[in-house]
Amino acid sequence: MTEAPSVPKNRVGLAKAEYRGGKSTLCPGCGHDAITSSIVEAAFDYGVDPQRVVKLSGIGCSSKTPAYFLGRSHGFNAVHGRMPSVATGTFAANRTLIPIGVSGDGDTASIGMGQFVHLVRRNVPCVYLIENNGVYGLTKGQFSATADVGSLQKGGRKNELPPIDCCAIAIELGCGFVARSFSGDPKQLRPILKAAFAFPGTSVIDIVSPCVTFNDHEGSTKSYDYAKEHDEPLHQIGFVPFWEHVDVEIAPGEAKDVEMPDGSRLRLQKIKEEYDPSDRLGAMRVIHEARAEGRLVTGLLFLDPKKRTFAEDADLVEEPLSTLPEERVRPPRKVLEEIMQGFRVGSA
Repeated sequence: MTEAPSVPKNRVGLAKAEYRGGKSTLCPGCGHDAITSSIVEAAFDYGVDPQRVVKLSGIGCSSKTPAYFLGRSHGFNAVHGRMPSVATGTFAANRTLIPIGVSGDGDTASIGMGQFVHLVRRNVPCVYLIENNGVYGLTKGQFSATADVGSLQKGGRKNELPPIDCCAIAIELGCGFVARSFSGDPKQLRPILKAAFAFPGTSVIDIVSPCVTFNDHEGSTKSYDYAKEHDEPLHQIGFVPFWEHVDVEIAPGEAKDVEMPDGSRLRLQKIKEEYDPSDRLGAMRVIHEARAEGRLVTGLLFLDPKKRTFAEDADLVEEPLSTLPEERVRPPRKVLEEIMQGFRVGSA
């Protein structure tokens, strides 16, 4: 009798099947499904524990996708644009969880912008994915706030309003991990996702994800053809996890190694010119120049692995709040009076 071949498992002893979810109900060829596939691969490779993950979303095609990956994880589908608040509360209640927030360009850049900016400025530990297709897919393809000037709707209407660039806003607010990628480039997207899993604060990843039904035609700047033709990667990205340190000899100037807080390393190999992801002003300049010239610059735009997190600033306890005894969650009157005194104007 021939033995069945063993199923490969990762460092936490799980097979890749443990990272999949339900069957997608999105349109065949949707860029969001390609992102889902990259999430499954990256989470398996990095060895994320699915039972420690909480998947969060708002409303829109993008917000359906958490059902299609990490089926053993926790999940919460919030109302439109309010996912960042739920992510903040989730982490405050249980900092042992790994929040993955999936949003869309409408869910983040329109109704959810106020929520998005406060999650970023607080540096709440969360992998924040923006599945960006430039349209409202659920309501028949109107321009979203990220649509480029001059981009054409399927019916021929031209967008006249300037786009909101979520990466530029995130960098301006001090986000410590900001990247842009393309759903059709898993070779780039997967190491970015693995690095985001290793990052302790907010990691914002804006992913151009073509809508095959309403925004994949000629004249669209979020179509597959446009993204492939105009995509300009800043660097080739490799990720070396902390348990697999590999030292290789690289000629000076060819690559830049960035150490992550967990000991993992990002290896950025330049393609066209030297790019320093720690240069905040340089990142903003590249974003603005690319927009003016109609280029899609992708890669790790900005990284500050030493930025203080929400857990440190809020002095969060290590244990989940639901496990704390009553005497710790109901402090005596004296303690409450001391807290209130600290808020009074002119107090010492």
